[in-house]
Amino acid sequence: MEKPTYPRLPPSFPSSDICFWKGGEKFATRCKLRQVFRVLGYGSWAMSVEKPPVEICKGVNGLDKVVLREVRGSSAEVYLYGGHVTSWRNDHGEELLFLSTKAIFKPPKAIRGGIPICFPQFGSHGNLDQHGFARNRFWSIDTNPPPFPTVSTNKALIDLIFKPSEEDLKTWPHSYEFRLRITLGPGGDLMLTSRIRNIDAKPLSFTFAYHTYLSVSDISEVRVEGLETLDFLDNLKAKERFTEQGDAITFESEVDKIYLATPTKIAVIDHEKKRTFVLRKDGLPDAVVWNPWEKKAKSMADFGDDDYKHMLCVEAAAVEKVITLKPGEEWKGRLELSAVPSSYRSGQLDPQRVLQG
Repeated sequence: MEKPTYPRLPPSFPSSDICFWKGGEKFATRCKLRQVFRVLGYGSWAMSVEKPPVEICKGVNGLDKVVLREVRGSSAEVYLYGGHVTSWRNDHGEELLFLSTKAIFKPPKAIRGGIPICFPQFGSHGNLDQHGFARNRFWSIDTNPPPFPTVSTNKALIDLIFKPSEEDLKTWPHSYEFRLRITLGPGGDLMLTSRIRNIDAKPLSFTFAYHTYLSVSDISEVRVEGLETLDFLDNLKAKERFTEQGDAITFESEVDKIYLATPTKIAVIDHEKKRTFVLRKDGLPDAVVWNPWEKKAKSMADFGDDDYKHMLCVEAAAVEKVITLKPGEEWKGRLELSAVPSSYRSGQLDPQRVLQG
């Protein structure tokens, strides 16, 4: 290949860590500047730079979003509308969260997919609208959050805050501060930490869930491990209580179950992609497993007819037992998501590596 000739730059132009691109091929070192420049008069030549770990920009329909980037290439996108994570990509650029092909990015409709925040009510477990209202309110960037017990060294993080409006107080008369930290770890793990503080003079009670939509190759190729032998409430049977009998959860029809007293680690194995999602959670004793299947999928305006084949919700939640905070008390609920290659033994995942590792 002919050695490229680099364009001459003006003396004032920064010379360190510049990289040049031509036809999609990289010719020099990785960029460390913070903007993208184009050299005029050199055709398709351009100088690109490493993008910042946190970027605030416009998303679909002009809604504000925050993009988090980790140096190895993983990324996440968070909309201020709903405090809603809509994208999580690994360092190969593969999308790990499901977003409906018909998702509506227009208030007051909640965004279908990603990780909606269900607060102050999960599902129909209360007097409010389905899943409460935090997922269809505008959040703000928290510029001065209270310190965490341990200082984070991650640069790819954003702190958000949600406080009830006067209209919210008419619907649900409680004063609180809901702080949400979203962090993209060095290995591409995605972490969400919610802190809800009661700033009212009376007790505050709520249910909660991270309504996580995972992207899967085909729902028929997926199994969930870590919930076997546990009791669950079946929402398809008027919340009747049952005990899980299978060695693992597989899918052949609609499922909508709330598993109770669940472990802090759950594995979701996608056999076709040879990928395992590992969910770790704190402060969230329950786990919701949901797939609408064909009939219900067709009844939802913001859900594609075949979308059910490529998604599975496994949600870290606190549903069965209501969380109650006295005045001044704070609750914390944490979810960590990671995606790792599956380890097989005779076609099965080695549970020791994921569930106990």
